[in-house]
Order: sequence, then C-alpha cells, then structure tokens
Amino acid sequence: MLSAYLNCFKIPELKKRLLFTFGMIALVELTASIPCPGVNPAKLAELFKGINQNSGNGGIMDMFNLFSGGAMEQFAVGALGIMPYISASIVLQLMTPVIPALNKMTREGESGMQQYNFIMRALTVVIAIVQGVMFSMAMANPSRLGMNGGGVVDNPGLWFTIQTVIILTGGAMFITWLGEQITERGVGNGASLIITINIIGRLPGAIATLYTLVFVGDSTGESQLNIVHLIILIALFLAVTAGAILLTEGMRKVPIRYAQQRAGGLASRGGVQTTYLPLRVNYANVMPIIFAGAILSFLSIALRYLPQNNKVVIWLATTFLRQGSVWYILLYAVLLFLFSFFWVANQFNPIQIADDLQKNNGYIPGIRPGKPTSDFLDHSMTRITLGGAVGLLILAILPMLLAQSVLKIPHTVAQFFGGTSLLIIVGVMLDTMRQVQTYLISHNYDGLMSNGGILRSRTRV
Repeated sequence: MLSAYLNCFKIPELKKRLLFTFGMIALVELTASIPCPGVNPAKLAELFKGINQNSGNGGIMDMFNLFSGGAMEQFAVGALGIMPYISASIVLQLMTPVIPALNKMTREGESGMQQYNFIMRALTVVIAIVQGVMFSMAMANPSRLGMNGGGVVDNPGLWFTIQTVIILTGGAMFITWLGEQITERGVGNGASLIITINIIGRLPGAIATLYTLVFVGDSTGESQLNIVHLIILIALFLAVTAGAILLTEGMRKVPIRYAQQRAGGLASRGGVQTTYLPLRVNYANVMPIIFAGAILSFLSIALRYLPQNNKVVIWLATTFLRQGSVWYILLYAVLLFLFSFFWVANQFNPIQIADDLQKNNGYIPGIRPGKPTSDFLDHSMTRITLGGAVGLLILAILPMLLAQSVLKIPHTVAQFFGGTSLLIIVGVMLDTMRQVQTYLISHNYDGLMSNGGILRSRTRV
C-alpha cells in the first residue's frame, strides 16, 4: 500500500499535478486565516462557542463554518468558501433541463460550454454578494440568522457592510478560481476537493474534543463518556463509513446491447456489443440533505421576524423546527424524500435515454425499444431512488440522534458520523483516488488498492 502511494511521485506528470494541488489547497487555507476588519475576535469566539455548546444549532452559519474549514468562525476573507460557486452550479443544473437556451449551450461543444461557464461565474458573483450582505448584517445582529448572542462588530453600519461584502465576494471568487485551477492542472475536482479538505480540517478538533470528553471528563466526572463508549463510537464510525461507501458506490447495471452495422445501414450477424447503463442508488448524492437543511434553516430564520408571543409561532418553533425533536426529524425526512425524487426527476430523463438508444441501434434485452424502454428505466430508477433515500435518511439523522442522545455527543464530533460531511468525504476521496489510479495503471504501476478493490468496480445492487 505504501509503495503505491510512493509510486505517485515517480510519474513526473502526476507528481507535478499533486504538488500543484497541494499548493492551491495551501492558498485556500491561507484565506481562512486572514480575518475581515471591524470584527471583535473575542466576541466572535464567544458567539461560536455558544453555537457549539448548543448542539451546533447555528443553522446556515454552522454549515458555512463547516464547508469553509472554520473560516466563518474567524469571519475570514474566505468565510464564504466555495459555497457561492456550488450554489450557482446547483441552480444551473436545476434550470438546464427546463430552459432550452441553457440546454442548447451544453450540447454546442467548447463554445457553448464557455458561455455556460460565464453565466455560472456571473451567478456566483451575485450569490456571493447576497450571502456577503446576509452575513455582514448577521455579524452586527446574530438573531437575524436565528442565533443567540450580541453583535460582534465594533462599529456596525453601512460602511462595514460595504467593505465586508467586497472582501467576502473577492475571497469567494479567488477560491473559485483556485478550484478551477485544481480541476484543470491538478488532481480531482477542485470545488469538491476544497470542500472535502475543509471538512477534514475539522477532524483533528473533533478527535481532541472526543479525547477530552472520554479521558479528561471521565476522570473529573464532567462527562458521561468512558472507554467503553469510545470503543462503541469507533465501531459505529467504521460501520457508518462502510455504509456511506456502499451508498455512494452502489448501482444497478442495466445491460445494453448495440447491433453493429455494415455498410448500407444493415445490422451484421453476430455483431452485438454489450455494455451497461449504471443506475446509481444515491443519484442525488448530498443534494437532498443540503436542500432539506437549508429550507428548515430558512424557516427558523423567518420565524424570528414574526411576533414571538404568537401561539402558532411558539408551537412551530418548539415542535417542527426544534432540532432533534421527533416532529423535526419527520419533517426533515419528508423533505429529504421529496428532494431525492425531485432531483432524479429533474436530472434523469428516461425518454431521452430511450430515444438515444433507439437512434444508435441499442436496446435492453427483453425490453422493446421506445416507450417500453423509457417506462422500464423510469420504474427501475424510482425503486432504486426509494432505497437510496432510505439509506440517505439514516446517514442524515444519525448525527442529530447522537447530539440529542443521553450521552450529548458534541456537534463537532457527531457531524462525522453521517450527514453531509461523511458523504462528501467518501465520494470525493473515492473519485480522486480513482483518477490517481488511472495515472498509475497507465504507467504500469500498482494501483492504490490491491486487485483494483473499490476503485475498479462499483457495488451491484
């Protein structure tokens, strides 16, 4: 295994790409350590200390802090991270199937993709400005984002908002540019890799917190955790990680056969080529978790602007929108299932796939071309998505259950036992390792996993 990693630096091109990727990531981390002017560091630390002690109920602020690698906790230049670019990418992915002009761009080759990428960058700037305004105002009044505590700005006002928006937008676009450079000249997908590294950067702090709770807290009586709980948590983490890998890599392989043609357009006898159409179990990846969490966070923020003595507002805040409650988990589950099927319906087009197969003399054995093929794919994808949504729900609510359990696992630790964090880490690391594997195999070196392992095949469902 160690020799496989050492082989990565024996290939000049791969070595150059790896070192370039490390350099770009170092610059991203640098943006997370340069604070924006005008914010009181002591008050800011106290604000996020309260969020962490309150089971991480910081809503959007807590999510941005995770994805930015703690930059939001310092309100640094890179506090927005790569999230504006990710948000713009998600919006365009959702709009492309329903807007003919965007759909046409994606089919026009390089020139069309240049226009598409320009629109994505412009939308990234707009989203970064909106988020910059939102968070600069939240620093002056944290209750705007549903957080408890006073303002952390020494001199709040219009000038602070303007300069903060400019700095945060510039930092977000700089990180976006670094991500594009990693994709083009480094290893892996730059945007996804930046988020993954930022999440992993929080792991040492989580381990230190867990160590303190088990070994220091147990000896002083300030914690209910002991060595037995630690062993159980380690076993649970390994099991959840294995489940995340299965969910990420699981797919149903639908056999596809193509009849080879001779001159004149006639099919040749015996000339049949067989391939597979992969139907992924978790087709939507982490999108349903992000959407469901974002909607619940926005609903919580909206309640802050309604009369707090209203009985309906109090009832909603203490039942459906109280994180960890039964009603909150049920509402979260419903939203997650809805967004899972919505994403598949928006991105997976069985009619187009069936038409493309028919045009290229392809067919599914036992299924007639045309509408029967599209109906078969639609039915199969619906059943697979249902199973994937159930698995996704289990991973999504597990951190909540750990944080709200009698053991009171801190949110900084519980977030690595499922949810968005674990799925992103697993998915991005597997894709990156698969790309490195391709370089090694093409130069006749052993891959990162013996006998191919999970990098050469996906679990068949």
